[in-house]
Amino acid sequence: MAKRATVDFVLRPFEGLPGEPDYVAMREVVPAATGTARTTAEHGARDVVVTTVLPMAWPALHRGDGAIMLALQQHAGSGDASRDLADLLLRALELPAGTPLTSAPLPEPGPRLQDVLDLDVPFEVTVHEGFDYWTASGVELPPDAQASLDQLNETVVPTRRLTSVEAAYWARMGEREYLRWAVRHDEQDFLDALARLHARRESGLAGGDLGKFIGAFRSCGLLVPVWDLSPGTEPEEVEGPLAELAGRLDAALAVDAPLDANERRARAGLVARQLTLR
Repeated sequence: MAKRATVDFVLRPFEGLPGEPDYVAMREVVPAATGTARTTAEHGARDVVVTTVLPMAWPALHRGDGAIMLALQQHAGSGDASRDLADLLLRALELPAGTPLTSAPLPEPGPRLQDVLDLDVPFEVTVHEGFDYWTASGVELPPDAQASLDQLNETVVPTRRLTSVEAAYWARMGEREYLRWAVRHDEQDFLDALARLHARRESGLAGGDLGKFIGAFRSCGLLVPVWDLSPGTEPEEVEGPLAELAGRLDAALAVDAPLDANERRARAGLVARQLTLR
C-alpha cells in the first residue's frame, strides 16, 4: 500500500498574502470578523469572505446567496495552515449554493492560499459586534446553525480593529481592556527592538499610564505582543499612544548595534513571557 503524501510544516503559512498579520490575528484573537479576498482567474475569480468562525465550526460555507465563506479558526491541520485553507476553499467552490463544508480532512501536498488567491486584492478587515454576518438578506440558517449563532452572540468579546497601525486589536474582556498587536517584523529583530524600549521603560503606552506591556504569544510565525490597558480605556484613546509606540519601535528596529547589558536582561525577560500557539 502506497504511503500517503504529507504536507511539509511551514512556520509562517500566511507569509506573502496581503494582510498576513490580520490573518494571524483573526485566527487567534478576534472573535467575529471578515476579510476580503478573491480567487485567481484560474479558479474562477470568485469573491471570498474570509471569516474567523462559521456556525457549527464549519470549515467553509457556500452560502445560499452564492457567497463563499472560509473560516480561519481551525482546530487541527497538516502543519501548513495555508495549504489546509486552500484545500477547504477549493472544496467549497465545488459545493452547491446553500451547502456547508462540515469536515476538514488533512490534505495532501497541493496549492496554497498564495497560489489560489489573487494577491493584488487587498485584505480589508471588518470587525463585527456579533455573528449575524453569517446570513444574508433572504438567506436562513438551519435551526441548529441558528442556535450556534445565537449562543455565540451572547458571549462575543467586544473587539475593535485600530487604525493607527496594522493588525492591532482592542478588546474588552470582563472588566479589563487589552491591546493585542500582530506584527509582521522578523521575530528576533522585533524582540531586540522591544528590548531596547523595555530597558528604557518605553515599551508601554503613554509612558505606561495607559497600558503596560505584559507579554507576547507566537502564532503562525509572528509575534503578538499584548498590553494590559488602564481600566475603562476606549479604543479611540489607544490610537495616538499606539502610533507613538510604533514610531519608537521603528527607530529601535533601525539600530544595528548589539544590545547592551540592560537590554539583554530586558530581552531575556521578554522571551520568558512568550507563549507559542499552534
